[in-house]
Amino acid sequence: MARCIIIGGGHAAAEAAFNLRKNGWQGEIILFSAEQSLPYHRPPLSKQYLSGKIVAQQLQIKPQAAYDKAHIDLQLGCKVKTISPTLKSIECLNGDVWQYDKLLLCTGSQVRKLTIPGSDLSQVFYIKTIGDIERIAEQLQNQRSKKVVMIGGGYIGLETAAVLRTLAHQVTIIEQNPRILERVAAPPLANFISQLHQQRGVNIVTNTQITALSGSNKVEHVHCSNGQQFAADLVIVGIGATANVQLAYDAGLLVEQGGIVVDQHCQTTDPNIFAAGDCTLAIEPFSGHATRIESVPNAISQAKIAAAVICAVPPPKPPVPWFWSDQYDCKIQLAGLNFGYDELIVEHNQDKQLTVWYYKEQQLIAADCVNNVKNFMRAKKILAQPAIIKATSQPQ
Repeated sequence: MARCIIIGGGHAAAEAAFNLRKNGWQGEIILFSAEQSLPYHRPPLSKQYLSGKIVAQQLQIKPQAAYDKAHIDLQLGCKVKTISPTLKSIECLNGDVWQYDKLLLCTGSQVRKLTIPGSDLSQVFYIKTIGDIERIAEQLQNQRSKKVVMIGGGYIGLETAAVLRTLAHQVTIIEQNPRILERVAAPPLANFISQLHQQRGVNIVTNTQITALSGSNKVEHVHCSNGQQFAADLVIVGIGATANVQLAYDAGLLVEQGGIVVDQHCQTTDPNIFAAGDCTLAIEPFSGHATRIESVPNAISQAKIAAAVICAVPPPKPPVPWFWSDQYDCKIQLAGLNFGYDELIVEHNQDKQLTVWYYKEQQLIAADCVNNVKNFMRAKKILAQPAIIKATSQPQ
């Protein structure tokens, strides 16, 4: 009987497993995850789960019964150590060796960690897994307001800060760049979100490097390059992530720009090995850029494509890249990739509604929408069928 092995425990892995069955895979499907939990949704970790609005079971992508019904074998708490493409096998840390006919890598990413003095002190946290959030929540259980220093002004840091302020904790965000969201958003959106947080009492410090953390038995102070010092009951770090590519690299697969290189069918340089999700580097078809897209929609899309190709059925068309973030009472929805934009049009209808239209050579390439679902859907429709649209007014 043919066997497809999936390595990973996130959205791409779970989506691929069920789509293999949906597309007619009759053989074994075995999913290996280093975590003990069933594959779960990660975006709610820094939002609803941290705030206590949902419990761990509600994070599950599918319940155990669904895997049983689809005859998907879950090997939880089993970390894969090596891949042998020649032997078509994997080896786990416990020494078990498993053969495969097709292999799908959904290894995701890992958080970047601080390497400064004091970064190994207790009360320094990262956000990636259920366990990470539970350890943070444990420190916030009593009613006393805590001083929280958030290192990093990206979306993860901002979402976490929003939840912590809602829970009445004192929050300082420290960002090394001149503004928050430096890499991913134009100044109008970054300024809008910065004001959103500052109006709710978040202290945002930009253009500042962290040089050290200090404390006796746990972190107590955050030291900056400009001489500033911030008291902290706990520190949460959100300075980005790197793709988990070591398994692929050690197996001789092509890895470039920090991602596992795949074609439009999510196939790697080995015809029997596929990859999907945050760990991949692919040509994004709407922009033509070779890029890593770290988003749930992309993970799901690539998983569906890989499963279809493995089953020799026509793969679905990839969607326009899109992302979202929830902060306070604002829903932020992003469509397209804004790489290399040369023109912006800003549509600010009311205090909590904003759209930033990105153009390159008079063509719409992306849109950032705050509390404007209509513009978000309009942008996705336009981007799916690119046309020359001059940057003289908002798209009609």
